[in-house]
Amino acid sequence: MPKKEVSFEEALERLEEIVELLESGENPLEKSLDLFEEGVSLVKLCNKKLESVENSIKVLVNNSGELEERDFKPDEQ
Repeated sequence: MPKKEVSFEEALERLEEIVELLESGENPLEKSLDLFEEGVSLVKLCNKKLESVENSIKVLVNNSGELEERDFKPDEQ
């Protein structure tokens, strides 16, 4: 049975849980390591999803009375 794809929001929520668990200091070393590895995987997943969204966003710009489509760049306004 295929795994359900984790949404960005679900991954972020799980990351917050992992941070709380690691910060508590109440887990044995082996469990902390497993949580850390899960967290790293979730960070990679979130970065991949954000990059995908960023690449798909287009901005329409008024250029001498005509609209021009170009890639979105976060540092531009």
